Amino acid sequence: MLAFAQLSDIHLGQDRGDDGARARERTERVLAHLAGLPGRLDAVLLTGDIADHGAQAEYSLAAELFGRYGLRPLICPGNHDVRGAYRSVLLGGDAFDASPVNEVHQLLGGTFLMCDSSVPGEGWGRLDDATLTWLDAALAAAPHDRPAFVCFHHPPLPLHGQCVDPIRQFGEDRLAAVVARHPHVAALLCGHAHTPAVTTFAGRPLVAAPGVVSTLRMPWEGEDDGPLDHALPPQLAFHVLDDEGRLTTHFRVVP
Repeated sequence: MLAFAQLSDIHLGQDRGDDGARARERTERVLAHLAGLPGRLDAVLLTGDIADHGAQAEYSLAAELFGRYGLRPLICPGNHDVRGAYRSVLLGGDAFDASPVNEVHQLLGGTFLMCDSSVPGEGWGRLDDATLTWLDAALAAAPHDRPAFVCFHHPPLPLHGQCVDPIRQFGEDRLAAVVARHPHVAALLCGHAHTPAVTTFAGRPLVAAPGVVSTLRMPWEGEDDGPLDHALPPQLAFHVLDDEGRLTTHFRVVP
């Protein structure tokens, strides 16, 4: 059995009249919850929008908080992230390298492929050709007797959220073709939606993690105050892949 957590969209530095204190407090609340769990997790994922403005100071704060709570999440960029600052502060890489940030992590229980679906300067996403070539090769090289999880920020299909669908991941047929070649892909995991959502993509489970900084109101819930609810508490997801290859996801509110 493989058990791991996923959080998304912490947006450190988001200013709602409080100099970013609110986003930090909510992030710390979730990290403290994870650090205080009595049981062991195999991994913690953070699927993008770590920073709100892509500033080095925001990534430095993220690194500080991860260290404070003893966590080393597997990460990928979102549309609010800036590759150079992200890469230099969180990964110790070249601040002038603007290429996609893609990483593969081999754990005992599975392979996690953290893909960069961001398009610099845009809210919508797309896996570029270099990323898809990398993903195809990394999946081919990964142990086929272990599950593989393809992770990115932007969902590759509509989730029926009024402000998210126009800026989802596009060119998804190319991703579907890669996934189809690799039967050991157990699931695809994303963020960006600011709402927990479960569906399928290319015949595999697709799970969107809830947002930490805010929650998306769906069209039938009303949007008189805007589509994002900043009063609801932060949430996260816990995923379990059992010995039969079945993925189960539990969503938790962190009060």
